[in-house]
Amino acid sequence: MSLSHQQKVYIPKEARTNQYITAEIKVTDELLNQYPDYHSCYQTLSRIIFNLAEQHDLRNVHVITNDKLPVVRYHTEAYCFQTAEQILFFYNPAYHEAQNLFTADNYRARKLRIVFLATGDEIRSNSANFHTRVQEFLNELMPKLPIKDLKVKIRDHQHLSYDLFAKSKGNKETYGYKLRAIAPRYKARKCELPENVSSLTYVTVSLPLSRKLKQGLLPESATDFSPLYQHLEDNFLKAAANKQLTRLAMIANGLTPLVRNSKFEKLDSKAEVQMIGFDPNATEQQVIRRWDADNLVEAAHFTIVAGAKDCDDAGYGRFMNNVEAALKSFAAEIGLDPEREDLVTRFHQHISYQL
Repeated sequence: MSLSHQQKVYIPKEARTNQYITAEIKVTDELLNQYPDYHSCYQTLSRIIFNLAEQHDLRNVHVITNDKLPVVRYHTEAYCFQTAEQILFFYNPAYHEAQNLFTADNYRARKLRIVFLATGDEIRSNSANFHTRVQEFLNELMPKLPIKDLKVKIRDHQHLSYDLFAKSKGNKETYGYKLRAIAPRYKARKCELPENVSSLTYVTVSLPLSRKLKQGLLPESATDFSPLYQHLEDNFLKAAANKQLTRLAMIANGLTPLVRNSKFEKLDSKAEVQMIGFDPNATEQQVIRRWDADNLVEAAHFTIVAGAKDCDDAGYGRFMNNVEAALKSFAAEIGLDPEREDLVTRFHQHISYQL
């Protein structure tokens, strides 16, 4: 196989792209003391944010003051659901626009989080322009706040999601992506980033635990589900090892996995979220397993994280081709039917820095 071919990954043309950026501002006593109460603080700041967002042509912007975690997914219709710890945004970047304040009565937020959802067409190719507009927005916003020298944490999330079995279902058309790291992509488009940027790239797959999977491995009325989980774990680790993929996680405890760089992030799991941390620069194998033999969950989540050597200027093509090969081998071993079942694969790129 030629080097140029190895550096590309051929992804179904109907693959979905998402981008969203969060700006996190710590809520201090000094900031709150500028207002009569929490409600006045959040309402006043959100009005400033929404008015300024319109001036910068940022059309889907949300302010979160209840400390819930934003989760963003593509959907043909716009929905927003709140759980105890998360806010789930479903939307189509091509035509959905919105402004919302998410707050709670008499609640003191630890941070004020602004969520910018990318809109328009060609999300990936326009990602640097979107990031630049958010930077310009924040540079104009900060002097308008009543307290100076507030710190802002920026997180830029980009997803590329598709069914690994699209071709088996007759969707033959593919597009050759030469996937590149965010920093060089942005630099080529005149979007400046600071030097101390933390970055992480990974792939996630959620596997519904179907009746067929459970019936093949568990006796009727089973209360010990370890044979199912151990079977999935063993086959996942085996398939990954065959492609020299060493930063891995299997989460099957009912929690939503949240991937972070363990070198820079404090990892605190909550009631709904399982924090999992990886150091992409570490050379030793990193495997995280979180499942409970007494608890049968609806889905198992698998994560494969790229190492520093996978993120050079040549792109992520070789990494993604190895990931796809490993996932297809895993799927075959556990008996998934490519023509009838989906295996949605999400390629994530994430950067964060202090503004």
